[in-house]
Amino acid sequence: MEVNYKNKKRYKTSKYPIRQPIYLTWLIWVLSKIMLANKKHKVERINMEGLKAPYMILSNHMSFVDFELVSLGTYPQRVNNVVNIDGYYRRPWLLEWIGSICTRKFTNDMHLLKSIRKVLERGDVLCMYPEARYSPCGTTSYLPDSLGMLVKRRKVPVVVAIHRGNHLHAPFWNFRKKRKVPMYTTLTQVLTVEDIEAMTYEEINIRLREAFQYDDYKYQKENGILITEPFRAEGLHKVLYHCPSCKTESMMGSEGSEIFCRHCGKRWRLNEDGTLAALEGETEFSHVPDWFEWEREEVRKQVESGEYSFEDEIDVYSLPHCWRFRPLGKARLTHDVENGFVINGHYNGSDYRIQRMPLQINSLHVEYDFPHVKPFDCIDISTENDSFYCYPTKPDCITKLAFATEEIYRISLEKTRIKKEKRT
Repeated sequence: MEVNYKNKKRYKTSKYPIRQPIYLTWLIWVLSKIMLANKKHKVERINMEGLKAPYMILSNHMSFVDFELVSLGTYPQRVNNVVNIDGYYRRPWLLEWIGSICTRKFTNDMHLLKSIRKVLERGDVLCMYPEARYSPCGTTSYLPDSLGMLVKRRKVPVVVAIHRGNHLHAPFWNFRKKRKVPMYTTLTQVLTVEDIEAMTYEEINIRLREAFQYDDYKYQKENGILITEPFRAEGLHKVLYHCPSCKTESMMGSEGSEIFCRHCGKRWRLNEDGTLAALEGETEFSHVPDWFEWEREEVRKQVESGEYSFEDEIDVYSLPHCWRFRPLGKARLTHDVENGFVINGHYNGSDYRIQRMPLQINSLHVEYDFPHVKPFDCIDISTENDSFYCYPTKPDCITKLAFATEEIYRISLEKTRIKKEKRT
């Protein structure tokens, strides 16, 4: 049952992007230069001598500044970027004008594939962010297996853009407070047409995953970067939500340069070099991403044992079109291994039910302090023609929901594979 809107108009994502006007490549370059004027940055092109469009850029995603840095590295070529629907909020004309390709995250968007083909056939550059969200912890996020198939079918060179320092400059969990961190971007051609023709989907995926390995905290340590801002740990509890000392979830907090557990009282300091240190007792994890991956392992155990499930009352705001979020009121959200995500709500005199089965959603779009509706944490569950921004009542739960989504997808995919093998 879909939402009963009086006005059933949706934003039409199933249309081809325009070819970016050539004068806009210059304007975007100038604006990017202005936006980066007070930020220390370097963009390096590797193994790209003589490379001309068409080609694909696959970029990691840390913050909005990624777009500006890629623009510097691709000038003066025309670039079409794949952009989620919320990027079009209140400015669809602008995104359409610069040739962006609109999609809804983690949906089966067949027209997106057609738009990508169209851009490359026109002889332009296609830029997409396959992790499909900002990195929560400055490390590699989930990359779909379908990436290798896309590259194989398009048969154009592939460039991987890796940004370093962008997460440290504006971490996803506290993006409003910027830090003075040098940013270093590399654009590296990792696959030629000849490579793609000679490789299988699986081999292409292996090559891409190897090229996508990054760790901003390791980058900080290796380059001797010190973050002296006194607020450097504020918001870190949003991703480090599970206390490794007393094992309590969603009772973490942060202030200044410290993160702490409200249940057992243990505190850790985020040092200027990016390492963690317990103020008393054992330092369980000195490397922020190690704590993050430990949390993932704990969620994996819960999913595999059948212990995991989630249920909560949520506030729902939908984005069927680009001009305003529609408040749908209260609803009930559940998430488990068998049914995936289910939203049950009531709007405009009718009940609605939105479901995304485990194999329909391989990762989850999370937002910390989402700026477009209200500055709190939420998740986005999209269908092919609508997007639902869900604000949970439970505190600091969205990072765990993201882990669980990926683990449930992995388990469901493995079950499907085993069933197919038994049939054959």
